[in-house]
Amino acid sequence: MGRAEITIYGAGAFGLSCGYEAAKRGAKVRVIDPNGVGAGSSGGVVGALAPHTPERWNAKKEFQFQSLIMAREHWPDVEATGGVSSGYGNLGRVQAIKDDRQLQLARERVEQAKTLWKGKATWEVVTQGETGYWAPISPTGYLVYDTLSARLNPWRACQSLAAAITALGGEVVTEGGEEGAVIHASGWWGLKELSIAMGKEVGNGVKGQAILLDLALPEAPQLYGESLHVIPHSDGTTAIGSTSEREFESPDTTDAQAEDLLERACAAVPMLRGARELRRWAGVRPRAKSRAPMLGPWPGRDGHFIANGGFKIGYGMAPLAAKVLVDLILEGKDEIPEDFRVEASL
Repeated sequence: MGRAEITIYGAGAFGLSCGYEAAKRGAKVRVIDPNGVGAGSSGGVVGALAPHTPERWNAKKEFQFQSLIMAREHWPDVEATGGVSSGYGNLGRVQAIKDDRQLQLARERVEQAKTLWKGKATWEVVTQGETGYWAPISPTGYLVYDTLSARLNPWRACQSLAAAITALGGEVVTEGGEEGAVIHASGWWGLKELSIAMGKEVGNGVKGQAILLDLALPEAPQLYGESLHVIPHSDGTTAIGSTSEREFESPDTTDAQAEDLLERACAAVPMLRGARELRRWAGVRPRAKSRAPMLGPWPGRDGHFIANGGFKIGYGMAPLAAKVLVDLILEGKDEIPEDFRVEASL
């Protein structure tokens, strides 16, 4: 393919999304990951693309909102380009409302969503019976249903992006030369390397554990409650996630916390009981010090850029995060929000 105009380290959500965004504009792209496509936390099993609550609006919430709306066309385009499904579906989310205070807040957010979500999605308060059999147990008998949330299959989404990059003439390889502008999107290990280079901690890794069940509800919305995500996938599986572990010894093994996760999920959603367990997953998600994605030039390294720190919202942020970073690299157009700039975590 000749010389690369953009070299990207990391074949996860951010790295591959940047590669796709650059390749569809005609740039020659090389994505390098020694462990292969979707080998890190981006290749997990959960895949919840869920918004912040429609209240106390700020630049971070607006960015995520715009990215989730953008995803409605982005993922079908990726799939059409490369011919590989990402498992994307804009099917909404149902949340339990545990007490009267939460119910009052949920009702207030109905009106706020009409303004903040610009008529492109809704936030509704419904009764337990209105959502049918697929819903978490709600102590109040009421639930929130929003139409902004979506799901995808994380590992398949990585394969879909890689196939699209290749179809556009790019390379996705385990090793290769560094040429052109360089994007560092190498997850929690990348944050560790950046911390060493900066002489201070700019981010770290948070381990998560999840479980995949043999339960087919491919057109059902995702469920959320008590820090639990239950995500039905298009391939006939359902994922439960996830734990958040700041301290851990092994980054990729499951333990008793996964068992507890399953028990809590079955208590919240009894329909899960008896479903055959397919696999358990563990991985470490990159969390920037600012708690927002980290985008922009690497300080003091001309021609080097950072796309990292997606943590739990990486896939939801990825389409727009890739666009603004590639805008900066290829066009010199800087629209990176203040909270997302690399300097915010330094």
